Amino acid sequence: MPGQYRFTAPVPPKSATGLNAEVFAQVAREFGIERAPTFGVLSAAPELLAATWALLRESLVAGDAPRTGKEIVALGVSLANRCPFCVDAHTVLLHATGDHQLGELIAGGGVPDDPEQARLLQWAKATRDPSGGPAEPFPAGQAPAYLGTVLTFHFVNRIASALLTERLLPGDAQKYRAVRSLAGRSLARTVRRPAEPGEALALLDAPGPGPAWAAGTPVGPAYAALHRTAMAGADLLDADDQALVRAAVAEFGVAHPPLRWAGLPDRDRPGARLAVLAAVAPYRVTGPDVTAWIGPQHTDHCLVSLIAYGAMTAVDRVETALAAAHVAGGSQEEAA
Repeated sequence: MPGQYRFTAPVPPKSATGLNAEVFAQVAREFGIERAPTFGVLSAAPELLAATWALLRESLVAGDAPRTGKEIVALGVSLANRCPFCVDAHTVLLHATGDHQLGELIAGGGVPDDPEQARLLQWAKATRDPSGGPAEPFPAGQAPAYLGTVLTFHFVNRIASALLTERLLPGDAQKYRAVRSLAGRSLARTVRRPAEPGEALALLDAPGPGPAWAAGTPVGPAYAALHRTAMAGADLLDADDQALVRAAVAEFGVAHPPLRWAGLPDRDRPGARLAVLAAVAPYRVTGPDVTAWIGPQHTDHCLVSLIAYGAMTAVDRVETALAAAHVAGGSQEEAA
């Protein structure tokens, strides 16, 4: 959709072929949105598109936890990452679940009255920097769905902030509550329809088993596929720039950086700069940043892959911390 994409020119879903066409067909059927920009912008890299959709589908759409709870988590992560596009999207999706007041309350900075929902929101927001955050506020059996949803949107938020505008709907119509409500109601039938777990895995190329917290569920292979595919973007940088990205992200963690940040590479190392921005502050990616790197030798596929690499570098840190907290929480339950 014109006006939604920054720096790339994706092929419209109706013109898609091959793997892209398969993914878009499943997105339209199970997510209810035929031209979702968060997927459209990834179509320059079909394997990355398929893996992103697979993790989102198997956790948010089909994962074994209430959809309202997962939407609260997705919205909380999007608020923590300062991604207006995704905040609006999940506000609309909470309208679709029938939780009209809830979505508007959370998007406006409020806290749900329901203690369980309030704990989910608090936990989700804290995953931006999960060291020392609150304990998992859900049963162990729901961990794959909730952890998968968190990691999906730590990745998707960064893609959206770097490569999309804030315009979810034409004319910025998502700014109006009545429009958000109407959009949600149009998706209600799809959002409330049960989804069979595992169907997105057929889109992936030999996914691995995935992390222990998702063992035995389709979320595990989906996460493994996204991790592998996104980290492949590191090949666009030389070894020195890869080391610089890792060091910068490790030094600053995943907190929001100040306006003047010594750890951000200059534009004389443009690829490393883009990857670090994608990891830590994707909303600060600018036209000059992209122009400094893109050149005639780099395509939309290259740009999307580099941003995905930076995004996954941050997601990797989050996943490591959440996995450790999950194991520690399980040990405490066994001891009790």
